[in-house]
Amino acid sequence: MALNHSIESGQLRHEPSSADALSRLLGRIPALVEEVAKEASRRDLERELPFAAFALIREAGLGALRVPRALGGPGGSVQDYIEFITTLASADPNVAHALRSHFNFSEAVIHSPDTAEKRDYIAKILDGKLFAGAHTEVGAPLGTILTRLTQVGDHYRLDGKKWYATGSAYADLLSFSATDDSGKLISVLLPADRAGINVLDDWDGMGQRLTASGGVLLDNVEVFPNEIKTRSHNADVGRHCSSLRQLHLAACAAGVVRNIREDAVAYVRKQARAAMHSPADTARDDQFVQQVVGEIAANAYAVDALIANTARVLNDSSLGLFAVADVQLASAETVAVATATLDQQLINGSISNAQMQVVVAKLALRSAEIIFEVGGGSATSRKYNFDRHWRNIRTVLNHNPLLHKARVVGDYYVNETTTHLREGLVF
Repeated sequence: MALNHSIESGQLRHEPSSADALSRLLGRIPALVEEVAKEASRRDLERELPFAAFALIREAGLGALRVPRALGGPGGSVQDYIEFITTLASADPNVAHALRSHFNFSEAVIHSPDTAEKRDYIAKILDGKLFAGAHTEVGAPLGTILTRLTQVGDHYRLDGKKWYATGSAYADLLSFSATDDSGKLISVLLPADRAGINVLDDWDGMGQRLTASGGVLLDNVEVFPNEIKTRSHNADVGRHCSSLRQLHLAACAAGVVRNIREDAVAYVRKQARAAMHSPADTARDDQFVQQVVGEIAANAYAVDALIANTARVLNDSSLGLFAVADVQLASAETVAVATATLDQQLINGSISNAQMQVVVAKLALRSAEIIFEVGGGSATSRKYNFDRHWRNIRTVLNHNPLLHKARVVGDYYVNETTTHLREGLVF
């Protein structure tokens, strides 16, 4: 995708993109997904990181999907973004999952105030740069930041070890949180190839094995003053981004269910034999096999519908954020109405997200289990690697406290409680 910006008087000026820029960008997805799907099962078996997939994503310009047209981007909706992630996950959920940090960063940027820093970020995103990073600490309570940024003359040094660095092995720029000499929490944004940044690739989860979700060792990394960022954000933007991060994960699971459906159909057509006591001569005519494939297909249909509906709701909250930003100079009454509307949109997004995840989890895991019913013992052969579907879904779901989500949904309907729905975090 061409970069729609130019330089005027030393400043970046974004040019609105044309209406057909989005359709051209979305039109690149099928060929990209087809390429990513090649050898995906083998990569999982051999633990081969899919670097080539991210080169294709950069080349296609898909990391800029959510950048508004007014900022030179294609102006893709949340629905466009989530359908892209779901489709990509049907080819390789590792690749889809590893883009979560990038799209979280992009979403926060497009909803931030107009500053020189924002314009710089937008330019990098439009140029195809991918963002990732890590904030969780190794061996420390959640929220505790042990990584230190120490001033040395006119620059700084960063030391520490981070965990859950999803996508960092594939990114161009990495964000890390740290504590400075005064004890204040800050963040830094650094080139991924900066000396002293070591992505360890030591993620040992049973699923999503190629997401580069392990540790990052920061060893005396040089940091320049302009790379230090203040750790602050608009609370409403944080709520929206939190919901979108959860939907991204659910979309990865949804893509796996699509893959399960395709694997089941292909296996029945090419490999499976009718059961010994089946009245049919072939597996494809076996009524019980047909029933299993039908259930998987129905699950995929339902999961897709739930994901799409939640994406629509979260697109509303994104539009609400833009609306509030647009009326800041209007009357106090107008601002109050827009703010109240946005608050309800964010609650709607959180409750929709939580309900969706509770149901998607059950349907996705069920599909990953019953795929083995389409064949006998041969269906468990390592060469088919069908167990990767359950492993990947289960690993994705473990990012979210589903029992907590169900309880919060119940509390909302019974008592109209919105405490957790308003705090962001896992909602």
